[in-house]
Amino acid sequence: MARSANAPNRLLTPTGGYLRGYDYTLNPYVGCAYGCSYCYVQALPVARFRGEPWGSYADVKRIDPNAFLGELRRAKRRGGTRIFMSSSTDPYQPAEWRMGATRSLLLAIRSAPDLLDFLFVQTRSPLVARDAEILSSLRDRALVSVTLETDREDVRRRFAPRAPTVRARIRAIETLRAHGIPVQVAVAPLLPSSPDFPSLIARLADVAAIDDWFVGDGANGRRSQALGVERWYPPEERATWYRPEQARVFAEALARHMPRERIFLHQQGFLPTDVRRPMDERIDPEHA
Repeated sequence: MARSANAPNRLLTPTGGYLRGYDYTLNPYVGCAYGCSYCYVQALPVARFRGEPWGSYADVKRIDPNAFLGELRRAKRRGGTRIFMSSSTDPYQPAEWRMGATRSLLLAIRSAPDLLDFLFVQTRSPLVARDAEILSSLRDRALVSVTLETDREDVRRRFAPRAPTVRARIRAIETLRAHGIPVQVAVAPLLPSSPDFPSLIARLADVAAIDDWFVGDGANGRRSQALGVERWYPPEERATWYRPEQARVFAEALARHMPRERIFLHQQGFLPTDVRRPMDERIDPEHA
């Protein structure tokens, strides 16, 4: 269910922590209609105190393009506009077809491209392909990251039954690439897949990011454990796929199909492109 939220004081939210490479997050919606069973956001206070089941709402924020451009100008003067869209929702909710909140923000950015340092668009929705022309105009200032946790529809239905299909996401990635837009495939969280999945990723992606339950939930696996994700694995999958080392194992399988310098593990796959480090580079624990 989509509702209009009250106009926020600001759309850009200062960030850090897991998203330490960014200056701001940008969330056009509150909540998420996809309601993925494993989503860490449902465990955060913004969702826990909502009083409605996770996945039952996605409220659109009121977007004033001129006010947003004013935010961007002030942010640019203060130091930088590296933006992660979005950290607690998918910017391409089903409601985006009608509401156009994300599209209006992208159009505002396109009207003043010098105000943008970098935009990372994280989505699992094929609707992102609708905005291919706008995103292509941002050139190397934008990277679109499309979540593709598996190539198996049965697994997708088990873990995220309301999310877009595997095939629809693949078509969207192909459309974006056809427009010359850099695309990352985000295998996050890594789910059981077929032996052909690594070669599919290599065909689709400019770069790939791999994350799991144990690092990617931002709490060393505690959030995922609290959500009970292990119960969605049948015994024959659990020993292979639900283990901390599987992300590295999958990355090595992927490296047989695409250059290692285009493969990123865990947090590195979600940082701005000029500060991330590929899978084989040593990462200082203090800056991981």
